[in-house]
Amino acid sequence: MPIFKYNKETQLESGATLPSYHLSYETWGELNAKRNNVVWIFHALTANANAADWWSGLVGEGEFFDPSTYFIVCVNMPGSCYGSISPLSINAETQQPYYATFPLITPRDMVCMYDTLRKQLQIEQIAIGIGGSMGGMQALEWAIEQPKLFKQLVLIATNAKHSPWGIAFNTAQRMAIEADQTWLQHSEFAGAKGLRAARAMAMVSYRNYYPFKETQSETDDEKVDNFRASTYQYYQGEKLVMRFNAYSYYALSKSMDAHNVGRARGGVAKALQQIQSQTLVIGIESDLLFPPEEQLFLSHHIPNTQFKLIDSPYGHDGFLIEAEELTQLLRQFTKPLKQLTQI
Repeated sequence: MPIFKYNKETQLESGATLPSYHLSYETWGELNAKRNNVVWIFHALTANANAADWWSGLVGEGEFFDPSTYFIVCVNMPGSCYGSISPLSINAETQQPYYATFPLITPRDMVCMYDTLRKQLQIEQIAIGIGGSMGGMQALEWAIEQPKLFKQLVLIATNAKHSPWGIAFNTAQRMAIEADQTWLQHSEFAGAKGLRAARAMAMVSYRNYYPFKETQSETDDEKVDNFRASTYQYYQGEKLVMRFNAYSYYALSKSMDAHNVGRARGGVAKALQQIQSQTLVIGIESDLLFPPEEQLFLSHHIPNTQFKLIDSPYGHDGFLIEAEELTQLLRQFTKPLKQLTQI
């Protein structure tokens, strides 16, 4: 996986500085002769730059985002543990891992970092920018920072400013991590038990009553303990611990909480009006974490916008699961642009 290194000091929104940073990223396909076939995918909280893996129904040979047509870019967001700068990275000033001293990196900071990579890749314009959840937050920030960069923008199950509801969920998860006696140890395994609990909390917000009822209901009416729903929650917590770490999870949840496109721009509505991309906003009817009213708000304030609502039982996770319905919406939305991206 390629690593882009930037060795100049970078000022962050918080006032802190990074002496340097690096970004892990993946690309698929090739730039066409007109260099107008770029798709930039923004991943969500615990995903990574390998969009062909976690969004396999949309990205890959024969899928909507086919490398034979598009040059596809996905960057591992700063703070994550999949190759970009993170709490486990070495601080160039101390020559020790950052751990708990890792600075707050907001979604706006993230896209400023991506822009240096964009220039390195000699990309002048992006045909389609697309992201769901925290990925949508980053896409929004970049489209506001550089209104002419994206021809088309697809925002799925995301918002303009993280809600008190979402911040409360994230805070509860961080409290679980903080309650772990190993938290703040100088180890990549610090806070692992707390991370298990945090992930279990998150799963409740990602889904809703009905998927749990359908998949975790008991067939044995005599059972009094060891329920399927309990086992499922432990399983989800353990699965995340095996591939992630508490320091990154803690840092990224703080990044998400800091999301507010209106900061220093005269308010959210004014900021959204700066977007010049043709925009598709997609909500999920059963989403408890990013309810459709947040996407409706985006569609009301971003010029030249279409709004579509997916009827999915999977809640917030629907943006990862409903690949067939997303593909249909993307085909309708991007058809005029696809004609322009042919070699």
